[in-house]
Amino acid sequence: MSQDVLAKETNRRQLQQIISGLSDGVILAEVDQTILWANEAALTMHGVGDVMGLGANGQQYTERFSLRYRNNHPLQDDSYPLARAAAGDEFSDVIVEVTPTATPDKTWVHRLRSLVITDSRGEPELLVLILSNATQWASAEQRFEKTFNANPAPAVICRLSDLRYIKVNQGFLEMTGYSRDQVIGRSVYELDVLEQAERKDLAIQRLSEGATIPQMEAELKLPKGGSKLVIVAGQPLDMNEEDCMLFSFMDLEPRRKAEIALRQSEERFAKSFRLTPVPTLVCNADNRHVVDVNEAFMSITGYISEELIGKSIEEIGFIDGNAASEQLFATLEKAGNLDGQDLKVRKKGNEVIDCVVSADTVVIQDMPCYLLVMMNITERKRSELELVAAIEEVMQDASWFSQTLIEKLANAKSVNSPNLPNVSFTDLTARERDVLGLICEGLADKEIASRLKLAPNTVRNHVATVYSKLRVHSRSAAIVWARERGLFAGDLRVKNRR
Repeated sequence: MSQDVLAKETNRRQLQQIISGLSDGVILAEVDQTILWANEAALTMHGVGDVMGLGANGQQYTERFSLRYRNNHPLQDDSYPLARAAAGDEFSDVIVEVTPTATPDKTWVHRLRSLVITDSRGEPELLVLILSNATQWASAEQRFEKTFNANPAPAVICRLSDLRYIKVNQGFLEMTGYSRDQVIGRSVYELDVLEQAERKDLAIQRLSEGATIPQMEAELKLPKGGSKLVIVAGQPLDMNEEDCMLFSFMDLEPRRKAEIALRQSEERFAKSFRLTPVPTLVCNADNRHVVDVNEAFMSITGYISEELIGKSIEEIGFIDGNAASEQLFATLEKAGNLDGQDLKVRKKGNEVIDCVVSADTVVIQDMPCYLLVMMNITERKRSELELVAAIEEVMQDASWFSQTLIEKLANAKSVNSPNLPNVSFTDLTARERDVLGLICEGLADKEIASRLKLAPNTVRNHVATVYSKLRVHSRSAAIVWARERGLFAGDLRVKNRR
């Protein structure tokens, strides 16, 4: 054996001793791709017990192990790492998935780089493949990839070295309308996710430092024009041993549209509230404190807004009688609304007026309130009372009182009294209806008793019951009540005294 050959063998043995205990895998091969040796780490990464398990050369290696890139594209024979090294191609950080053809259910991920050792003349003498096991890293990255893509929260990832986007999830694409190609590879200057951010200077500073960017509102430009209000935040992370920034977003556009719609609705309500000629008051449903009143309410009661707003209904005392106030709000608490309830309102200065109040529950600025709408019916009630009094007076002597005049008076009362008492003709018994009909014919109690063949006391009892049910107090009022409802129209008579 020549001295040169001996020296080469000695050097190789020393090299093997040096690298045998390394955690990285090492494979040594001749320039013709004959596999000479592999350390324990390299054998373990391939699931074999000795160097023969790798194959005698590069060709046998390709037969025993199938290699794919991470995008699932298989490597051709001349693209295998050993073949590339033999062709003089020096590479680093090549990541491949390695699967034994005999056991395809096993797969490892290797990160490789090549090294060509030359002799004293500079000629290639030995090929070296250095492997590291990236299986766990790839598994974690795969889990992250799945989580990132499946996360409904919009997100993009940019590389800090050149500030270009390297990943985007479906949530971001759907929120903005961008395509994947319109995002990947573009820089943060082209697609500025910090556009009009409320603290943009701080965000840019944190981005340059690779530090966390706190949540802040921003306007994100859209590919078809316009913008979208979002909350953006940045979180630094490491991807493939590169420093990156994960930008995540929350779409505030639905909230902004809802706020605009609410503001417009409240503005319309406020204008309507102010301009309506009907006295209207809004109070807090919880403590009954007045929230707002319109001009019509102040005009009818004589109060000014400073004397009402912020004070409770009870403290102001404009509802005449505590019992009436409690009944009104008890109804509102139970039903949420009421319609057409009579109410006496005490004006500033203690004058009492008759009103009809309707109310409903509304929500103003997230606060439940009662909206009270009032109508002053004092004049109408006075007219009704005067009309009934006039009818009763003339009925004292009805000998000249024609049926036509009675009908005109009844019609006049009907016009002035659109809100009739909530009593139905069917609430009367058959006998009571007979009695009411004969009253409308102008018969006295004795005449009714004779007509119906009843005792006078029995007739008087029926008449009293009819008055009670109809909520009237006289014959004339009972006749008007029946006429308002079109009852006994053909039988209405006035007895002439001769």
